[in-house]
Amino acid sequence: MRDEVDELVEAWARERDDLDLEPVAVFSRISRLARHLDLARRRAFTAHAIESWEFDVLAALRRAGSPYELSPGRLLRETLVTSGTMTNRVDRLAARGFVERYPDPDDRRGVIVRLTAEGKAAVDGAFTALLDAEHELLADLPDAERQQLAGLLRRLLAPFA
Repeated sequence: MRDEVDELVEAWARERDDLDLEPVAVFSRISRLARHLDLARRRAFTAHAIESWEFDVLAALRRAGSPYELSPGRLLRETLVTSGTMTNRVDRLAARGFVERYPDPDDRRGVIVRLTAEGKAAVDGAFTALLDAEHELLADLPDAERQQLAGLLRRLLAPFA
């Protein structure tokens, strides 16, 4: 089976036969797949009236387990944004009724961000839709190949962890 990346690599090989083009064959496919995944994410989230950044914060809270709450510092680590950005995001999610702030019982100056029932419903619906889309993207790969691909990608990402 051939794809557009094969054509791209062949064209570069014709023009630059002095270069090892193996990375292009791998990363051009990853880049194209990332675009398809991004589109699937947008569709899944739009269908549930949330944006990607909202999903990231809500999902971090949902993964924390009941009572679905985290400190702002923990949310920063989970979502990799700045404190100013997180404050803005929590404000906007609170305005939508997706999260609430509570005083931190262990720190008088701190707060805890908790997922509301509305926020839980939004993130659960969006996550289900996202998983459906991701299953569709993987549909042509047998289970063993999916596991092999996950392992290879894990090894590729390991130096960045």
